Parts: sequence; C-alpha cells; structure tokens
Amino acid sequence: MEENGTSTPLAGAVRDLSAQLVSALASGGHSPVSAGTAVTIGDDDLGLAAVRVVGADVLLPSVLHRVPPAAVDLAVCEKAVLAYPPGPDASAGSRWSHWAMTRTLADLGAPAAGGWPDGAEPDTTWLEDLPWQALTHHLALLAALAVPSADTAVARVAERRTVDVARGFVRAVRRRGWLQAAGAGRWLAVLDGVPDTLGLDAGLDFVAQMVADNPRVALQLHAARLLRAAAGTGPL
Repeated sequence: MEENGTSTPLAGAVRDLSAQLVSALASGGHSPVSAGTAVTIGDDDLGLAAVRVVGADVLLPSVLHRVPPAAVDLAVCEKAVLAYPPGPDASAGSRWSHWAMTRTLADLGAPAAGGWPDGAEPDTTWLEDLPWQALTHHLALLAALAVPSADTAVARVAERRTVDVARGFVRAVRRRGWLQAAGAGRWLAVLDGVPDTLGLDAGLDFVAQMVADNPRVALQLHAARLLRAAAGTGPL
C-alpha cells in the first residue's frame, strides 16, 4: 500500500498517525500506547490504509521502549495487513513492508486470527547490486526494518554497504530529500562501520531543523536517535 499525493485524505491520515507515533516515542512509550489508548486513528478504510502506509512502525514505540502495545493497536494492524496484502504484481518493497508488519505482529504476540504466511522472507536479489543512489532510495522506503538486532536479508545487504548508505544520506541532504535522508539516517543508526567523518548526529539535527513540521520525517529521526542512544553511539 503506497501513499499517493501530498494533500489527499490518506496523506493527512498518515501525517496524523505519524504525529501520534512521534509523541509516543518521545514520551518513552507511555502515552498513548501503553495507556491503552490506541495510537492508531481508527479501523475504517482510511485508518486501515494509513496504518498500512506507515507499516510496522505503527508498533515501533512498543519495539523500542519494550512496552506492551495496546490491544486495539494490534487488532488494527492485523486488519490492515489482511485488508491490504501484496497483490501478484506488487513491488518487492511492498512485499517487504507487508512481511515486516506480519513479523512484528508475530513478535508482539498478536492473535493473528486471520493467520500469517509461513514467515519466509521475500527475495533481496533485486537490492544487492543496485547503485548506491538507488540502494539508499529503497532502504529509506524500508526503514521500518531498521530496528535493534535486525536479522533480515535487507539488513544484511545494508550492513555490507554501510559506506554506500552514508553516501546516500549525504546526497539526500544535499538534494533536500528529507524523508529519504531521515530513513537512511535510521539505517546508519543500526549499521556498523559508519564513517566518523559523516557526522551522523549533526546531520540528523540538521534534517530536523529543516523539516520540524513534518511528522513522517520526525518519526524516522526519533527512531534514529533512540537507536543511536541505545547503541551508545549517540545522544538521547
């Protein structure tokens, strides 16, 4: 499920959901998720579509802060993956986004009333030999896979090409591609071998200053900072 346009009802719903997630991440996961109040915005068609666009990051406060998600959030995420499964012509990125949601739900103990696939990862051969510019683009779209101790085929590709991701981060900043820069920065927060000369923390701060009012970018930046802090490589 992809978000189209910048002023559609879906885009607005995605921004609202992202803003709630930023609030939950900033508060240590204690509001609204662990309070039992849904971070999601509803289970109507628009709400489910927004959840599917944001993907596994809907449950990121629970993953990063290690607090149980609200039961209603698990239920809405389950409905979203069942409502928007990858079609036969879906892109590899869409298949990975869907897989990440199902895996996260399984890891958090979702009831999975509809049943999940067998857990086999989608293919990554399409990703392995991409030029660094395209690699960064696709990794940024799959930033929800950049989580602690991630052991996925996508993460292993990124690990082998840390310097290329760093180059992509710099390029995205220079081109003012803020969402791509934030997504690439989140990957760099979990990768080994990031060049010290990159100045990742300063780069993340710069992106934040440029787009302070964009919740989707802020979500990736908060995730990157929390990941850096947890690894002892960056400030809180």
